[in-house]
Amino acid sequence: MATLLTPRQCADRTAAAVDAAVVAGRGLGLTVAEPRVLHDVFSVAVHLAPAPVVARIPTVLPRPDDLATLACRQQDELDVTRWLADRGVPVMAPSPLVPHEPVQRDGFSMTFWPYVEEARDKEPDYVANAESVADLHVALRAYPGRLEFLSAADPDFIADSLTLLDQHPDLIGRAELDRARREWRLLEPLVRSRAAFEARFPAVDLQPIHGDSPPANIFHALDGDLYADFELVTLGPVEWDLAALGPEHEAAYNHGARRNGTRPLDEDALAFANALGMVRIIATLTLVPQLPELMEYLKPAVDHWQTTPFAFDLGS
Repeated sequence: MATLLTPRQCADRTAAAVDAAVVAGRGLGLTVAEPRVLHDVFSVAVHLAPAPVVARIPTVLPRPDDLATLACRQQDELDVTRWLADRGVPVMAPSPLVPHEPVQRDGFSMTFWPYVEEARDKEPDYVANAESVADLHVALRAYPGRLEFLSAADPDFIADSLTLLDQHPDLIGRAELDRARREWRLLEPLVRSRAAFEARFPAVDLQPIHGDSPPANIFHALDGDLYADFELVTLGPVEWDLAALGPEHEAAYNHGARRNGTRPLDEDALAFANALGMVRIIATLTLVPQLPELMEYLKPAVDHWQTTPFAFDLGS
């Protein structure tokens, strides 16, 4: 049986993250008098007021003690977003008031971003966002930095989680776990090996991609939309950025791709991305003890997955 954090323990974790961000911000020369939490789910985002800076501190993690790996990911995000901003892409770029590198404090690793007023009355248009992702992919294509192949999928996390879930029948049933493991056995070789992926999908080019459902990670600022939250930026097929979003969003992306002269989504690669994304959702069940409310978001996806066919045919 999974032991869930209590509301008090979650609140204490948030308070500790805020305290660490305040101390780190002051250590960087920022004036911090009235810290205010803006967001608190997988990460705590805290406005270090009156400084126009937001600290983002990941708190719900597969490996909370592995700050070195987390910092490498954070550095990739800082580098990519700064590079995009320098080329005029509308993106949430790192704060210019502090060095562009992660800061570790009191067991947390954090990054710093500008405080931007949100247009709170604007409803997200995820279909339009999906179309705009094709433009983001065009911009990312020329990024010269090194990124790992499909690191956003985190195959070690998936493999470890599918083993750990044996001990948590309250999180997933035996039949569902067995299915997830069988699908993972088919998908894992293509996730761990770029060469294997390219041999299986010879017509699918690899490039820098956002890595974490960019249509859902566009920030509506008062003066325009900004691509945001590149925490899982990676090298991979563009299909990964559209995984699990459905036909309407896929069609919107293809419209954007035709508009800017790039290729539409490859149906076979999209099937791979959808299957991989779903197995990763199953793996994410292991984070429920750290974030109990996560179950209400994951359960509908898991329920839907049980009504769908087995992972795509790798032999086709």
